[in-house]
Amino acid sequence: MLNRLYARVLRHAASPNAPWWLVALAFAEASFFPLPPETLLVPMVLSRRDKAWVYAALCTGASVLGGILGWVIGAFLLEHLALPIVHFYHAEHTLTALQDKFRQWGVWIILLKGLTPIPYKFVTIASGMAHFALLPFIVASLVTRGVRFFLVAGLLWKFGAPIQDFLERRLPLVMGVFAVLLVGGLLALRYL
Repeated sequence: MLNRLYARVLRHAASPNAPWWLVALAFAEASFFPLPPETLLVPMVLSRRDKAWVYAALCTGASVLGGILGWVIGAFLLEHLALPIVHFYHAEHTLTALQDKFRQWGVWIILLKGLTPIPYKFVTIASGMAHFALLPFIVASLVTRGVRFFLVAGLLWKFGAPIQDFLERRLPLVMGVFAVLLVGGLLALRYL
């Protein structure tokens, strides 16, 4: 079953509409959606390694724009949009802790948390809630998200065939590790 799903995702990743879906996913993940953009970035780069840098750039730009939306949600739409997202993930304590940390560490939080499996939307919303300055937020987001997505794309560009072979031979293991990382990132939010 996983092999059929993987083959289908690879086919869709090579379709002409795939870049639009990647942009939508990266934008949404930075402000409200739970799936990381790598779920689409990886198969897209594997199916078209010649476009690895284009896909990483699209992913980075869309993620930063989505992060700005997350910042706006936190700064201006706290009661109506931000708190329901926070409550959905049971991350009230995490958000309060992030707000306090933003006042002290600011840019460093964005740079470090943007590379981790902790959902980036919490960083963006907390930045807005803490009224962290927008320009440094955008610059730090460009750096951290760019490093993350260009690193993934670069590794896949350089070692695509062996990585694709490994994925295809060990798909249940890879999906299990991915699920553990995703759930672990969400659980980590509760205990930050």
